Amino acid sequence: MPTLEFKGKQFVHSHHLSVPFRQLVVDKDKSLSEKPSLDDNLIIHGDNLHALKALLPQYAGNVDCIFIDPPYNTGNEGWCYNDNVNSPLIREWLKKSANPVDKEDLERHDKWLSMMLPRLKLLRELLSESGSIWITLDDNEIHRLRQLMDDVFGEENFVACCVWEKTYTPKSNGSVVSTDHDYVLCYQKTSDFTSFGWNYLDRNEEQKGRFRKSDDEDLPWRTYPLDVRTENSARREKYRYEVTLPSGRVVKPAQERHWALPEAEFYRQRDAGEIYFGKTGDAMPSKKVFLDPEDDKGVIARSWWTYKEVKGNQDSKRDLLSITGGDTDFITPKPKELIQRILDIATHEESIILDSFAGSGTTAHAVLATNAKDNGRRHFILVECEDYAETLTANRVRKVIEGYNFKGRLKEELYSINLTWSAFEKKHEKILEQISAIESSRAADFEKM
Repeated sequence: MPTLEFKGKQFVHSHHLSVPFRQLVVDKDKSLSEKPSLDDNLIIHGDNLHALKALLPQYAGNVDCIFIDPPYNTGNEGWCYNDNVNSPLIREWLKKSANPVDKEDLERHDKWLSMMLPRLKLLRELLSESGSIWITLDDNEIHRLRQLMDDVFGEENFVACCVWEKTYTPKSNGSVVSTDHDYVLCYQKTSDFTSFGWNYLDRNEEQKGRFRKSDDEDLPWRTYPLDVRTENSARREKYRYEVTLPSGRVVKPAQERHWALPEAEFYRQRDAGEIYFGKTGDAMPSKKVFLDPEDDKGVIARSWWTYKEVKGNQDSKRDLLSITGGDTDFITPKPKELIQRILDIATHEESIILDSFAGSGTTAHAVLATNAKDNGRRHFILVECEDYAETLTANRVRKVIEGYNFKGRLKEELYSINLTWSAFEKKHEKILEQISAIESSRAADFEKM
């Protein structure tokens, strides 16, 4: 299998093995727990390579979900590569003239990969067998990260590269095309994640609206095509049997297509009223799927994550300012709804979630919000090396736990519910409830923990 080569790889390939184990020490004065321990929610202030190594004795193989938002390496972030690797090449990179990494640095991609490789190796060790890792990036490094993740996790463990619509308005500073998206890359540690570790998502109102209620049925239903395409020629021919419609017309699937059901199963479902032939009984057969609110497992996640579903940059900045009271210059927070989408897919009520590039603490906010939604007992581990680990990261988590008042503008909140006349006609009672809740100034995003 092709591998990714970059300057410095041979020196950092096993660097995580030489990193000394350091003891994690609980600062009781900064804890909200009466008896703090390493089993609690954790916020670790320090270099994430050393922190990840320190977590191994207790958490190796126990982390269910990892979310990281590493430097995008745009050349404008001012991040520094300063791993203590015993190599003349790495030492040369550590010269003051080589840091911070900027656009003028012709080796910035090599440095970024050298920084990421040992950390990804440790993150993989911390993951459970049914765990998954999710990483946000943009076009600067996503293609290199895919190759690096293939090296570390294995190409066969690639799950998805989701597209996150991070803004709903075009950016006028785009040179040719406005870049309105980032990526969320996901890998599993083993196939156990695919088998056991992921969940369906709740249907939104639009998806529920696709089901229709008829007088002769107890539950609303919709249809799906029964003819499918496959490259398996033997299966295709076996499933290309003739079907007689209620109108008397005999039909078969088009060339290169076949029925999705064996012939005996098709007629069993037809007799059970689960196949639809159109209002006049002369349409190509389709599968009837019923929506039972008491037994609805939801829908599978898609790779396109819209601004409407998981919010964008403007929302995340506004939320952070609401929590901090405007006392922050942190410019790149992620929406908690984005991380909640990941938690909804990849965690259960007892999961451990790790974020080793914690930033403003959005992951902790998302974990707490998800717990409030389903009465879960997930717990988080955050690692942040910057000085704001106490003043921003930990402070945000404290305020979220203690509760804070929303200070956003009514106009912005109304935009978020897509208020249109047609929507108002169909769902006026629900929309009026939303407006009433906005006007009365909602508290946090969930009740006081």
